[in-house]
Amino acid sequence: MADPFFFGYGSLVNRTTHVYEDAHRAKVSGWRRTWRHTALHPAPFLTAVQCDRTEIEGLIAHVPNGDWAALDARETGYDRLPATDQVTHAVPREIEVAIYAVPQKLEVPDLQHPILLSYLDVVIQGYLREFGEAGALRFFETTDGWEAPVKNDRSAPEYPRHRILSAAETDFVDAQLRALGAQVTE
Repeated sequence: MADPFFFGYGSLVNRTTHVYEDAHRAKVSGWRRTWRHTALHPAPFLTAVQCDRTEIEGLIAHVPNGDWAALDARETGYDRLPATDQVTHAVPREIEVAIYAVPQKLEVPDLQHPILLSYLDVVIQGYLREFGEAGALRFFETTDGWEAPVKNDRSAPEYPRHRILSAAETDFVDAQLRALGAQVTE
């Protein structure tokens, strides 16, 4: 039987936000990211959406004790979808991979919740550490929804797994938001 793994493409790429020890760099084809606005949360969810032309990087991690229920609880608001055949990895054994995605039916298109900068910081810190600047740039290029405002909550982080960034990491995030023309609010 294949070992259960999941593909993380957001905060789970930052290894300091979790205790999944059996984690490996990977890519999933046929997906990209977007910021999805729902009535479930006052900030948009970073989610994966199917896209035949895109490949995204992330981490796959072993589901501890095969306990999908615990992982599903962490990923409340997301559906767990099969992705084994779309994931490229270097794990030397047979694995089964799932990806979590917020269902489109939950999207409320007229809502424009602000993206929490404290959340984005965690994600980008993970990409910088795992994939370098080029990988972090690919994150921005393969993520949609940057027309939403970005709330600068760094001084009072609202994201529960926020992390402190180095000055270079902060400068990188800020420069990319400027390049995207993102509206950063206080």
